[in-house]
Amino acid sequence: MPLATRRSVLSGAVTGAAALSAAGYAATPAHGASSVGKSDTVRLTVLGTTDLHGNVFNWDYYKNAAFSNSAGNEIGVAKVKTLIDAVREERRGEPILTIDAGDTIQGTPLAYYYARIDPITKGAVHPMARAMNLVGYDAAALGNHEFNYGIDTIRKFEEQVNFPMLGANAVDPTTKLPVFPPYIIKDYDLGRGRRLRVGVLGLTNPGIAIWDKAIVEGKMEFPGLVEQAKIYVPELKKAGCDLVIISAHSGADTSSSYGDELPPENAATLVAEQVPDVDAILVGHAHREITERFVTNTETGRQVLLTEPLYWGMRVSVMDLVVRREKGHGRPRWVLHSATSQTLNSNTVDADPDVSAAVQEQHDVVVSYVNSVVGSSAVEMLAARAVVEDVPIIDFVSFVQADAVKTALTGDDAALPVLSIAAPFSRAAAFPAGEVTVRDVAGLYIYDNTLMAVRITGAQLKEYLEFTARYFKQVSGTGPFPIADVTNAPTDTAPNGTPDYNFDTIAGLDAALTYDIDISMPVGSRITDLAYGGVAVTDAQEFVLAVNNYRQSGGGGFPHVTDATVVYNQQVEIRQLLIDWVTANQVIDPAAFASVDWRLVSGGEPITVNS
Repeated sequence: MPLATRRSVLSGAVTGAAALSAAGYAATPAHGASSVGKSDTVRLTVLGTTDLHGNVFNWDYYKNAAFSNSAGNEIGVAKVKTLIDAVREERRGEPILTIDAGDTIQGTPLAYYYARIDPITKGAVHPMARAMNLVGYDAAALGNHEFNYGIDTIRKFEEQVNFPMLGANAVDPTTKLPVFPPYIIKDYDLGRGRRLRVGVLGLTNPGIAIWDKAIVEGKMEFPGLVEQAKIYVPELKKAGCDLVIISAHSGADTSSSYGDELPPENAATLVAEQVPDVDAILVGHAHREITERFVTNTETGRQVLLTEPLYWGMRVSVMDLVVRREKGHGRPRWVLHSATSQTLNSNTVDADPDVSAAVQEQHDVVVSYVNSVVGSSAVEMLAARAVVEDVPIIDFVSFVQADAVKTALTGDDAALPVLSIAAPFSRAAAFPAGEVTVRDVAGLYIYDNTLMAVRITGAQLKEYLEFTARYFKQVSGTGPFPIADVTNAPTDTAPNGTPDYNFDTIAGLDAALTYDIDISMPVGSRITDLAYGGVAVTDAQEFVLAVNNYRQSGGGGFPHVTDATVVYNQQVEIRQLLIDWVTANQVIDPAAFASVDWRLVSGGEPITVNS
């Protein structure tokens, strides 16, 4: 299927200087770079992307249409290359560095297909490798999602790209030495025997130890970004680096979704503050746009530049690091004189034709795959209101998960009631009445989680539900309220609002688990009338709870499930489990599994929430 694009790359393509102007590029002085061999002031341009998440084209595989959102953004490495090539052309002859801050090989059906259906470990070439090689990256940091498909997949991807994957804080548990290259050093010939030496240090996320515990435990450890930067930045300076740039898959605003169990998840600002001799940081992981931010190093008083381009290739960061040649003891050295950054918008340019051509065949294969019909739905089912009411499409996830666990249980565990968690990953998810495709099911379960189950008590169940009820803002009265006025409450670990994927509901398989969430009450006192099969749940009562590996390994910081006894772990991917269920049963009928088992209340009275 040919890609739908807003502008044809064959006629009237937006490229070169026109592309930069349209993308919001602000020209800056060249500092003699056009005759760099004669100047003692030179600009290093650092081009940066992050969180590409398997997006090559401006395409939404779940909607089977060109990507669009309310902000008018467009996505993909093909557009990124157009922007990067335009900057390179405009700054021809100057030193230029191109880097990425991680989360590359997961996030779209395109990426999933070549990890699981036609895996690169069996001979396929990853489409992101094809695309990024054509861009011409110098290095990329490892993201946490690089580990989702196993270490063998990362290593194969590492073989397929023409640039190193950096991870100074992905270390061997015994030697404590990095198992990926910690950094690269690039030398730029500036003429007259002069050289600019630049070090790029790659740092990834400590949360990998939690989120992909089953994959990395005993094989890799992930110490803190600050701790490892304090080791390797001095090493880079000792090696003669004039500038040290960090590519960090870690957000700028210090926080952790997992509390204090590990070094901070989002620690880019801490690195800037606590590690001397860092000149600039390309930030990733947080999916935010930071055009330009300065952080003061507490030891040296120097300003460190931070920038984070928007995810999926929506933006490209352009850093201008201007250095001056200064004489001192020993050889003259380049000293940072100024640092600025800007971001360029991908929605203003056409896709690069070379990237498009290189990946088009793989894209077409995946489009055909995701649009293949696997069954049908008796009625339309929508996830739009899943954050405020019990809806059948979420019940479907719980039902399939619980059924798979129940079938596999043996011994004493087989006699226990089986419950299942589910969360509204995408409010746009829907099953149409009639034919259901792989795309429909994948749009409901967008993450590459595997199914697990643990044994918990009634008391632990209640505490789990109290924790998930933090998702709601406290209100007075029964409304009506807009959805935004009751959902996505900020917390200490989610200061910008609790994401939808951290709102778990729990359903029973053979009998209903019913409860009210009283959001007129403070956090910790919201779950009322908790019952299983119409009988109040007791503290000592035992259940089997189906969860995903992200939750069981500590993702979101939910209580008890990380320490509870694991009774099921067959490494079954939940998305594929759902697809297989539809394929085997053919008809998705809510009458077989759906019921309204939880509700939002205020003082015991139902709350009305508008769209």
